[in-house]
Amino acid sequence: MPSRQLCAATGSHCHSALFDLPPGFRLDTEVLASRYRELARSVHPDRFAAASGREQRLALEQSASLNEAFRTLKNAPQRARYLLALSGPQLPLEATVQDPYFLLQQMQLREELEQLYESADLAGVAQFKRRLKGAQDEPNESFAVCWDDAVRRAEAERLMRLMQFLDKLSHEVRQLEERLDD
Repeated sequence: MPSRQLCAATGSHCHSALFDLPPGFRLDTEVLASRYRELARSVHPDRFAAASGREQRLALEQSASLNEAFRTLKNAPQRARYLLALSGPQLPLEATVQDPYFLLQQMQLREELEQLYESADLAGVAQFKRRLKGAQDEPNESFAVCWDDAVRRAEAERLMRLMQFLDKLSHEVRQLEERLDD
């Protein structure tokens, strides 16, 4: 495995350094996945079945760290939360959002999804899913611009929460599609 560089902000190992990627929000997920597969093969615990107990534990730890880093970096909202944690205080998992526009947007999207569920409109769900994907691109791009700017940290945190909401909603849409497909 590559050397695990320590992040200056936290003293912990940087996920991006594990994959030999520059730290940042924008990353090539195909390169990330390719490097993950390479590294996963090299540290997979099965390769150490005949090794000493210490080497087996080390391989298991490295594999777990690799998996956690990959899960974090491949998901935009998790990557955003991780980067914010590197550059400042840890964010609470749940936080009250005071932004009325954001709250109204959440209510409207949830109501629309509920109507699609009640009407079992698979074509409508597909259209909603496309719009949702487009809605996810905007906060991702805005976050990429402002995440490391201490003056704009509050904006980066707001964008990260919006990204988390849209990601959760996207997961709910996929579940609805599966239910309607059955």
